[in-house]
Amino acid sequence: MEHPMRRVVTVILDGLRRDFINPADTPNLVRLAADATRFSAFRSVFPSATRAVSATFATGCYPARHTLQGNAVALMEGGALVAHDVGRPDFLQHKRAVTGCSLAAPTLAERLAAHGGSILFNNVSPGAAFAHDPDGFGHVYHRALSLGPGRVPVADPLLVGLDAAGDRAMTERFVDEILHHRRPALAILWCGEPDHIQHNAPLGSPEQRDVLRQADANAGLVMEAVARERALGDDILLIVASDHGHETVSGVVDIEAELIAAGLKESESSGDVIAMGNGTSSLIYLHPSQESRRAAIDTFLRAQSWAGAVFAADALGEIGQARHAGLAFAVAMASDEEVNAFGIPGRSLAAKPRWDKPDRLGFGQHGGLGRYEQAPFLTIDGAGFAAGTESSAPARIVDLAPTIMRHLRVPAFGMDGAALQTDP
Repeated sequence: MEHPMRRVVTVILDGLRRDFINPADTPNLVRLAADATRFSAFRSVFPSATRAVSATFATGCYPARHTLQGNAVALMEGGALVAHDVGRPDFLQHKRAVTGCSLAAPTLAERLAAHGGSILFNNVSPGAAFAHDPDGFGHVYHRALSLGPGRVPVADPLLVGLDAAGDRAMTERFVDEILHHRRPALAILWCGEPDHIQHNAPLGSPEQRDVLRQADANAGLVMEAVARERALGDDILLIVASDHGHETVSGVVDIEAELIAAGLKESESSGDVIAMGNGTSSLIYLHPSQESRRAAIDTFLRAQSWAGAVFAADALGEIGQARHAGLAFAVAMASDEEVNAFGIPGRSLAAKPRWDKPDRLGFGQHGGLGRYEQAPFLTIDGAGFAAGTESSAPARIVDLAPTIMRHLRVPAFGMDGAALQTDP
């Protein structure tokens, strides 16, 4: 075997809110917490949607800096606002052609290309996967497309389904091939569960809890593999986390229809005002020619019971956003503490999505600022993190990149986040 090395292994169980961690459903995560530092105040980004979170994780910067504003966004193209689904595998390359950059901040893949490299195994949307490395500095394995450096297709693509069985197959390959043999400086396993089932079954239901147990088992496989690699001498920082939580959808609001009814948008197909639903939030874009409508839209939004919080252009910085591409308002939909049929607290309204995506009343959703969607979990095991401790200090998705870089002893200049290690 090669000489011992410093490495980081990261496991993301997409959508797992921290109050779902319990001995019955997640024994491996409970066991890890006993040997690591658990962060009880860990928060996601806004919108708490996986594609925006992925870019934030990868860059250590907020959307205001990296410019990927959400799961669904608008871009200014040829003088017109054009709506886009960021989940498409080609979106970031299109964004690069339109705006001059895929992301406006360097990714971990770029920073580590000359320092041991990075390999990502990812089973969420292709757009979220490639937000980690849109310009081909490392390896990204995804069921839709697997690319190596230079964005060259690999000879051994990841062929799995978007379900618990697919996550299991991906995890087994990740453990054997990536952790034990290829050994990059940064290895990331981003599982699609339990997020996938939570969008398709009620939170706390038998179906959701069964998949939660399977997600925990995948984390356990990686934990065991890391222990074996450490026994051989490698100094491995293990990060096990989620990117956001979930709340139960209590209702769906068609914000564009509301704007049309109020006389603030011309028609469903007009490009004067575009409201991009991002789960339990919405990003509202205003064409520059319609500046005269800004004040009226502001007044309208603040008067609506479905708008839990409204951030106008001058307040976007409070949530890590900026006025890129005509972004005029961000809305976090109204949420409450009511329980669902399985006794799980936390409900939120959802913004109606585009492209005929289904509205799943009573199922899980995320994207806004609700208590539970902003309650992912984070446990870190390794140098700089005391075993069996709980930290209530502020910790954010944006802090993970500088934490990774500090362990690898690679400079992390120009990030918004801060390393979480307690050692100097």
